[in-house]
Amino acid sequence: MIYTSAQDWHDAPHKRVVLFAMSGLGKTHLSTMLRDTGHWFHYSIDYRIGTRYMGEYIADNAKREAMKVPFLRDLLMSDSIYIGSNLTFDNLAPVAAYLGKPGDPDKGGVPIDEYRKRQDQFRRAEMAALLDTGYFIDRAMDLYGYPHFVCDTGGSICEWVDPGDPEDPILTELSKHALLVWIRGDEAHTQELIRRFDKAPKPMAYQPEFLQAAWAKYLCENSVQEHDVDPDTFIRWTYAQALAHRQPRYADMAAKWGVSIDASALADAPTPQTFDALIADALDQKNR
Repeated sequence: MIYTSAQDWHDAPHKRVVLFAMSGLGKTHLSTMLRDTGHWFHYSIDYRIGTRYMGEYIADNAKREAMKVPFLRDLLMSDSIYIGSNLTFDNLAPVAAYLGKPGDPDKGGVPIDEYRKRQDQFRRAEMAALLDTGYFIDRAMDLYGYPHFVCDTGGSICEWVDPGDPEDPILTELSKHALLVWIRGDEAHTQELIRRFDKAPKPMAYQPEFLQAAWAKYLCENSVQEHDVDPDTFIRWTYAQALAHRQPRYADMAAKWGVSIDASALADAPTPQTFDALIADALDQKNR
């Protein structure tokens, strides 16, 4: 780790962290708070994915739908209109909409083969965006003069790394430049995430082996064919399993490559000073 003690962290002229956790535990909220101080550059992995690596996929998918409407088709074919996504750090809906949910197209689902293709596109995009972190650290300093840097990762980072491999390419690259910080939720957080997801299910990225096993199990247990799967029902059914699958992977990442802080400690209007103190305490605990 680039900071080995609380004193090392406090004395560092350049503080650089990579936040990871399940979506919904406050990574973006914390990153925005730090950015608003004027001293931290906020690098959003999901924003980078949507603008740099999946922008054409997203725009082409929207154009494909527009081409089904004769009025819009004529305007597109004559270059009279432009279709693109309006991504922001706080609105990543175009990425989620493209990723979609597997199942019956008549219920808004994506055929499973197409869904797997999009999952693979996202996997490659997220890996590339994570490996861009060092470049953005240099860019933030050289171009804008930001002394500090926060990388706001997606919840699926744990799907593409092997914490037990000391030469894992993504974790090795990230740890060269920044401190990996797990925002750790408890059982109450997990139940709240499940409740919120059940109310408004959103697309997710899955490790291919996990998706294959979950899809096969769902078809078998519910005696349905692939084209009859209700997309929202499937991803609701899968979500709690995905949380359980990811939790030990996050824990392994923190144990072998970084530190962890409790999500509950960030719940009530966190400040930069609170964050500094939490990181220092986590480093001290690591050394005990």
